[in-house]
Amino acid sequence: MVGRIVLFLALAGLLSSAVYLLLALIAGLRFRFTLPETPPSCDGGVVLPPVAILKPLHGMEPLLEENLESFFRQDYPSFELIFGARNSSDPALQVVETLQQKHPGIKTRIILSGEPAYPNAKVYALERMVAAASFPYLVITDSDVHVASDFIRQVVPPLLDSSVGLVTCIYRGVPTGGLWSRLEALGMSVELTSGVLVAEFLEGMRFALGPGMATRKEVLASLGGIEALGAYCSDDFVLGQLTYATGKKVVLSRHVIDHVALHRSARASWLHQLRWMKSTRFSRPLGHVGTVMTFAMPFGLLGMAACIAMGSWRLGFGLLSLAVLNRVVQSIAVGWGVLRDSRSLWFCWLYPARDLLGFFLWCASFFGTKIVWRGEHYKLEAGGKMTRKSGPLSSAPKPSDSGTQHSSSRSVTLNHRP
Repeated sequence: MVGRIVLFLALAGLLSSAVYLLLALIAGLRFRFTLPETPPSCDGGVVLPPVAILKPLHGMEPLLEENLESFFRQDYPSFELIFGARNSSDPALQVVETLQQKHPGIKTRIILSGEPAYPNAKVYALERMVAAASFPYLVITDSDVHVASDFIRQVVPPLLDSSVGLVTCIYRGVPTGGLWSRLEALGMSVELTSGVLVAEFLEGMRFALGPGMATRKEVLASLGGIEALGAYCSDDFVLGQLTYATGKKVVLSRHVIDHVALHRSARASWLHQLRWMKSTRFSRPLGHVGTVMTFAMPFGLLGMAACIAMGSWRLGFGLLSLAVLNRVVQSIAVGWGVLRDSRSLWFCWLYPARDLLGFFLWCASFFGTKIVWRGEHYKLEAGGKMTRKSGPLSSAPKPSDSGTQHSSSRSVTLNHRP
């Protein structure tokens, strides 16, 4: 009797994961072959507006110089780069200074925010950077992102339509070495992309993805400023939610960017992905619970175990094979077919293991409320808010660098080029 119940659960999971794969395939085809709508204001040789690119920094990372330099090389008429760090001792600033010397014609600034006054340190830095931006059009990206030279040309034009409030991008995972980085990168390219495409297909975009976002200052102002996100862990998700709630569209760009999987050890990768899972659990609890029905490998293994216990090992092996085939097809169709990520093609045989790892992370996300983010400890609360557990927060930096200038947001500007 127990074996039959377990087998029924396995079959239900395999069926639901097959339906999910079908939805991902349809959504992927739609993304690849449906042309995005052209904003009315883009008809006929429109002049592209100047843009401020905001780049929060936090320490050295693999491929940091290459990632940052891809923004210095943008093929765009007029833009400025604003880098934000907590203090002048951040080693990432040395990379920025090297790139400033290499690209002297690019207007850049470095803003020191000091210790954050609210839990999300990145949002605190962005608040200072938004205030320092010279232009109303803003592009916000993470430091571990690499983009093509036409990135800004692709993400800014939709914002010329006043009904659009936010543009965001899906991304390929780029491993930096080792099995765990490769597994995490596969999860970015396949698992995350599948979820985003299916969500956009079924209900439209109601959220954003932090590695690449574009918006306008007036949109942020209508939300109460970007500081309204300061208490949230998934600030990008909430920014998209709030933008959609104001009646503005959130557009998923057809431009795909590269997102570096920084973590090479099992522990670091686990903690990083667990933070994602836990933040999702608190940001959209019902959807997170339903995520279990999108996995295939746990149900394939469960079905095999039930069949072996009932003496039908051939059926069990067949069910496991179906689960493996499901995930291999998903890796090839979504990772390579949609994102053109060659690693998702050549390592499609590894994606079933990533699917199983994703299930274990999902299970672990229901235990505890603590997360680790950039070496600091936080506690998650209802609605996706968080509190910092590793010490008191101070309000503003104390300027000590000679020759610095103060902005209206009390940040410190280290330099301003050209």
